[in-house]
Amino acid sequence: MTDRLLLRPEEAADLLGIGRSKLYDLLATGEVESVHIGSCRRIPVEGLHRYVDRLRAQDGT
Repeated sequence: MTDRLLLRPEEAADLLGIGRSKLYDLLATGEVESVHIGSCRRIPVEGLHRYVDRLRAQDGT
């Protein structure tokens, strides 16, 4: 799954180990980036990595 550049929201939530509703909250606040392809929302895998890196930096790990 991680060989792809873009993930569906459900796939991104699964990869992060969170629920779909929480992922949509993160998308709404801009904490996790997304792109639109027509009416489809996709999450760049690199955006997930950046989000996790920010979390780790906040925790000091």
